[in-house]
Amino acid sequence: MPKRQPISSLVNSLKEKKISVQELFDQFHKVAKENRNNSYNLVLDPDYQKINIEVSQERYFAGTNLPLDGIPLGIKDLFCTKGITTTASSKILSNFIPQYESFVTQQLLNDGAIFIGKNNCDEFAMGSSNETSHFGPVVNPWQNKNSPSEKLVPGGSSGGSAAAVAEGSCVASMGTDTGGSIRQPASLCGLVGLKPTFGSCSRWGIVAFASSLDQAGPITNCVEDAAYILNSISKHDFNDSTSSNHQRDDYIKDIDKKLDHKIKIGIPSDYLKNVTPEINAQIENTKKSLAGHDIEFIDVAFETTDYALSTYYIIAPAEASSNLARYDGIRYGVREEGSNLDDIYLNSRTSGFGDEVTRRILIGTYVLSAGYYDAYYRQAQKVRRLIKDDFQRVFQEVDFILTPTTPNEAFKIGEKLDPIAMYMNDVFTVPTSLAGLPGISLPSGLSSNGLPLGVQIIGNYFEEKKLLQLSNLIEKELSFNEQ
Repeated sequence: MPKRQPISSLVNSLKEKKISVQELFDQFHKVAKENRNNSYNLVLDPDYQKINIEVSQERYFAGTNLPLDGIPLGIKDLFCTKGITTTASSKILSNFIPQYESFVTQQLLNDGAIFIGKNNCDEFAMGSSNETSHFGPVVNPWQNKNSPSEKLVPGGSSGGSAAAVAEGSCVASMGTDTGGSIRQPASLCGLVGLKPTFGSCSRWGIVAFASSLDQAGPITNCVEDAAYILNSISKHDFNDSTSSNHQRDDYIKDIDKKLDHKIKIGIPSDYLKNVTPEINAQIENTKKSLAGHDIEFIDVAFETTDYALSTYYIIAPAEASSNLARYDGIRYGVREEGSNLDDIYLNSRTSGFGDEVTRRILIGTYVLSAGYYDAYYRQAQKVRRLIKDDFQRVFQEVDFILTPTTPNEAFKIGEKLDPIAMYMNDVFTVPTSLAGLPGISLPSGLSSNGLPLGVQIIGNYFEEKKLLQLSNLIEKELSFNEQ
């Protein structure tokens, strides 16, 4: 993939009149319009953004530009965008046009960003490969050098967002992460993917999958860009009861500053016990890259890792079953006719939901049912508490945790038909989500097939600033973008 300019460089070029806002938009819009990787469900017409482009340009002329002025962004088709179709990549919402803007996208607009379009994703964010979308699978822009004709998955559920950034149709894209849906596609597409602490970014106006897990975050070309986006979107929102009112940092300021004390990074042995040599090599390469810094690596062990995936696939479907009950063919969305109300419900939901969404609704309904609530859902919540406590025990010993992001490189579209095999793609990211901790995926190297692999850095609650500082250091030392 070609090296791309970071947001700071693009803003400077706009300030210095080396390029206009219109020219910058056209450059990325041209690639998006081709949509050769099916990374967009909707590409906005240039005329739609004409006023925003002109206003942004005027601010540059006046020297009053905003932090993201004129920066072309992709938006996962899970964020409500006022007057613009928002489908969650599902047939049942294929005609839904919100009358309001999500909190996160509104913050980006307030900072001058200009949207290119709505990125494809797994239906209702339920998937790990971006193959469940009603609009068809997204293709990873990267190719297997030993089998270049193969079409590869970009990861999911924010696969369209990752593919869009990797193909150069937007500078960055907003994704959502429930169990790894930002970090995993970022890893498979050679990008940076940040999942902030749960509650850092408002969920208001994001089509819900699992309300206690969903979190917005950026997919970018570099760590600095992730910090720029986080500065914009991490704000308290009174409309979201889970939104934290903690003091936010300036994530850009001092991003190049060395951490002011010896850093201890934990490497969990239980995460590495069954990985391939290529995956293990990413951890070793990262350790070697930091050899010249005051960093100590410590072997740590979790007691709950083996239970995380099963816990997630009880809690997340349960919340999905509840959240998706609102799609009934009556209030909004696609309606199928029937002879009575029950038939309308049945026909609309049968026609509107894909197989994976249906599967998770059924699982969720089952574990919430009267006879099984205590045996499954209540127990899963208890285990979730143990997972949180497990992380806090480890964080008493270390400052950060280093793990692989994914257990494998990008695989062929259609290769993993077994749902359980697909769910295993999130084995390293799900524990962080259950605990509500911040995590970031960084590109760390290439496989023998010439495909990107990533490492995950996990930080403690609301320590995104330190996490980004360390990630920025690792990024520079690994020099992935120079490969």
